[in-house]
Amino acid sequence: MTGGLRVEVRDRVGYVTIDRPERRNALGSDVMAGLVETFVRFDADDDVWAVLITGAGDQAFSAGRDLKELAGHDAAGGPPPSPMRQPLRNPFEVVLECRKPTVAALNGWAMGGGLELAMACDVRIAADTAKLGLPEALRGMGANFGSVMLPRLVPLGVAYDLLYSGRTIDAEEAARWGLVNRVVPLGELAATAEEYVRVLLANAPLTIRRYKAVIQSSLHQAPAAALRLDVRPDPYSSEDRVEGVRAFAEKRAPQWRAR
Repeated sequence: MTGGLRVEVRDRVGYVTIDRPERRNALGSDVMAGLVETFVRFDADDDVWAVLITGAGDQAFSAGRDLKELAGHDAAGGPPPSPMRQPLRNPFEVVLECRKPTVAALNGWAMGGGLELAMACDVRIAADTAKLGLPEALRGMGANFGSVMLPRLVPLGVAYDLLYSGRTIDAEEAARWGLVNRVVPLGELAATAEEYVRVLLANAPLTIRRYKAVIQSSLHQAPAAALRLDVRPDPYSSEDRVEGVRAFAEKRAPQWRAR
């Protein structure tokens, strides 16, 4: 454990737990720096094929930026927290750009920066007790990442509403707008998220990485341009493609090597 994070790799999955339950897993400076370091490492680690992130306890995924820490920073006369002008990389951007599939298990409140972190992941599975919102308008903050990502995930009018009002929504409403992929009882969340990650691991890892690269590269391009992108990795010429076809012919499960 380092910087308020518990991080481990088991069976090709990188597990990340924000471990500050006494502060509703608020994102302090140490946590954010730890997220950057962890996801940069996972991105380069050939032994990590998927990442699962959650919060400790059953109250919060993350309540967002640690405002008590920020208030102390302001009182000490520190520079304003401009999101893209800091010496360290933005953790949400690093999570978004991770080449491996990322899954967020929302075990409670996902507010402000906590929701931004969840939106940086590819798939979000929420407990039925989860609450989500971007309350930055109530605190004079900016939700820089959220204001970019939310309109890509929900209808535009809904994005305006949630950003302008700062209101909190429950997991069922979040699912209705497509902000979360699935809602399950809190007691089933960990097992459901684990089962989902194992489904990803059963599929060809290079294919999944290419899907992510294609989606991120082509989302706002015309189809004719998007279809001609030379996106890597290339599963067509991979050993895994040969293995997948052979395994089908031999009626057995494929043994992927990510090569």
